[in-house]
Amino acid sequence: MAADQAPAIVVQSPAEIRAHATARPHRLTVIFSFLSIYLIWGSTYLAIRYAVATIPPLYTAGIRHLTAGSILLAWCAWKKLRPTAAQLRASIVIGALFFLIGHGTVHWAEKVVPSGLAALLVAVEPIFVFVLTELADRRWRMNATLFAGVVLGLAGVALLFGKDLLLSTPGMLTGAIAILIGAISWSAGIVYSRRSHLSGNPLLLSTYSLLSGAMFLLLAGTLFGEYRRFSFRDVSGLSWAALAYLILFGSVVAFTAYNWLLEHYPPTLVATHTYINPIVAVLLGWFLANEPLTLNVGLSAAMVILAIILVDRGMARL
Repeated sequence: MAADQAPAIVVQSPAEIRAHATARPHRLTVIFSFLSIYLIWGSTYLAIRYAVATIPPLYTAGIRHLTAGSILLAWCAWKKLRPTAAQLRASIVIGALFFLIGHGTVHWAEKVVPSGLAALLVAVEPIFVFVLTELADRRWRMNATLFAGVVLGLAGVALLFGKDLLLSTPGMLTGAIAILIGAISWSAGIVYSRRSHLSGNPLLLSTYSLLSGAMFLLLAGTLFGEYRRFSFRDVSGLSWAALAYLILFGSVVAFTAYNWLLEHYPPTLVATHTYINPIVAVLLGWFLANEPLTLNVGLSAAMVILAIILVDRGMARL
């Protein structure tokens, strides 16, 4: 700008000022929510590995979600939010799909499966979300952009591992199958949550599905005899720290952000966090836990980023 040129003065109406004031927090909420499900959830795979090292896996998941749900329940009480009977019934279904099966399988499998490989297997979730959504709507929509994004994303995360690791360790194949079952269950929970009576209030959705899922997990852990292998004296400090991280960030922060996103964006777009999570999980596993890292990571990252763009554009054209 020249020294003798006065800057233009833009006069805004009170309505325009209020619109700008509300738009900025909304944009920040969107950015924070996506970063939460991309980065925080990517790091939870390694945290799960550390937690289940000395805490039984189903109890780990149950304690994690019970504590997180209790924190959110206090928040609901402060905001004077109360669920209806229909909302409570819906939360039982969501708790079973998301947490008993979806999270329980991952926690159990990571006793054997490396955290990076676990995240890689969960990366098939967007495909399941798309298929289940189309089945629920009794239609089938596809375009070249969406198809290319799904294929490219799966190919990109597959390159994170140069060799087949599923048969390298006893129990690895069983654990991998369990994780895939969990991914299908989580995808079904996504589709159901958008059609349930809990939709419209992410805080209620988070709170009561966390609590119901925790009850299922603790009951399942007890039925499978995990109480015989659980002793507070045997739990390491690292496991306690990992569990605390899972509770505060993995469940309270990220899961609340996740449900908020499901209320505002298509489920397949929200599910693209499964493309980013493996990259975060593999890098953290390599850096902190000496899990294998190949030279394909750079190429995989580029493919995954491109895949996210393609999936976003493909869904927008449906």
